[in-house]
Amino acid sequence: MTDLGATQFGLDTFGDVTWDADGAPLPHAQVLRNVVDEAVLAERVGIDAFSVGEHHRADFAISAPEIVLATIAGRTERIILGTAVTVLSSDDPVRVYEKTATLDAVSGGRAEVTLGRGSFTESFPLFGFDLSDYERLFSEKLDLFAQLRSEGHVSWNGSVRGPFHAEVYPKTERGSVNAWVGVGGSPESVVRAARYGFPLMLAIIGGDAARFAPYVELYHRALDELSPAAGKLPVGVHSPGFVWDTDTEAAELLFPHFKANRDRIGAERGWPPATRREYDHEIAQGSLYAGSPETVARKIARTVRTLGAARFDLKYSNGTMPHEQLMRSIELYGTQVIPRVRELLAEPVLEG
Repeated sequence: MTDLGATQFGLDTFGDVTWDADGAPLPHAQVLRNVVDEAVLAERVGIDAFSVGEHHRADFAISAPEIVLATIAGRTERIILGTAVTVLSSDDPVRVYEKTATLDAVSGGRAEVTLGRGSFTESFPLFGFDLSDYERLFSEKLDLFAQLRSEGHVSWNGSVRGPFHAEVYPKTERGSVNAWVGVGGSPESVVRAARYGFPLMLAIIGGDAARFAPYVELYHRALDELSPAAGKLPVGVHSPGFVWDTDTEAAELLFPHFKANRDRIGAERGWPPATRREYDHEIAQGSLYAGSPETVARKIARTVRTLGAARFDLKYSNGTMPHEQLMRSIELYGTQVIPRVRELLAEPVLEG
C-alpha cells in the first residue's frame, strides 16, 4: 500500500508564452527567464519538484528542457528537476540518457526524466521522422533507454536507428538515472511502462481522475507479472490548475486564458470552442484544480487517495496567463495547498 504521507508535490510547465500587462505576448527569451524565476520561487516555498516539458511550437518557449533545468540547478539546492515530457520518439535515447546523467551530476543528484510519445507532433517532421512510425519509434527507443539504465555495456539492435554496442557516459553516482514513463490513458502504454520497470506518470487533463483507477490497478498487476524484481513502483499524476485567494477569483482570472489555450489547440485538432459550462464542470468534477487553497487541497487529496499517487504535479502555467499571477499561484500552492493536503492525507479515512 502506498504511504500517502510520503507523497511528493511538484509543478509542471511547458513554458507557455504569457502576456504582459498590456495583453501582448512576451518574447520567448523573457518567458524562459521567467520560468527560471518560477522554479526558484517553487523551491523557496517548499515544493518538492519542478518539471518542464519539451515542445517545438510558437506558443511554448521550452524546446531544450535540460538547458533550462541546468540553469535552475545553478540557482537552487534541493528541488527535484525533471522533464514533463521528453519526446523520446523524436530524440535519441543515448543522447537523452547522457543529458539527463549530466544534469544529475551538476544538480547534485536531483535530475529525472519523463519519457513520452508526445501529444504534439511538431518534433517529428522537425527532426526528420515519419509520423507513420509513431508507435514503433517510441517502442524501440524505450527498449534501448531501458537497457541503458544499467550503465553497463549494452548491445542493442533495432530498426529505427543504428545498432548500439557501447556504454554511456557520464555514469551517475546512484548507478542509473531516475526515469518515468508518461501515459495519457492507453492500456498498452501502461503495460509497456510496467514491462520495462518504469514508474508511471499519468497525464490526467480532463474528466474525473477516478476514471484512471483501473489503469493504476492494471499497472500494478502488470508489474507483478512482468517485472517482479522491480518491486512496487510509484504512480504519479500530472493535471492542470490554478490557485488564488477565493474560488470565484480563481475561476474568473483563469477562464480567458483557459479558453484561449483550449480553442487554439482545439482548432488544430477539430475540437469545438470551449464553453464556460464545460470549464465550470471541469473545475467542479473534472481534472482542473482551480480555486482557493482549501478547494484545491481537498481535490488533490481526493485524487491522491483514489489513485494511491506517490506524486502529484500541478501544471501551473495556463496559456497566456501573466507571470505575476503564476508567481502568486506558486506561492499559494507551496505555502498553503501542500501543507493542507498533507493534513488531509494524515486524517483517517471513515468507512461506510
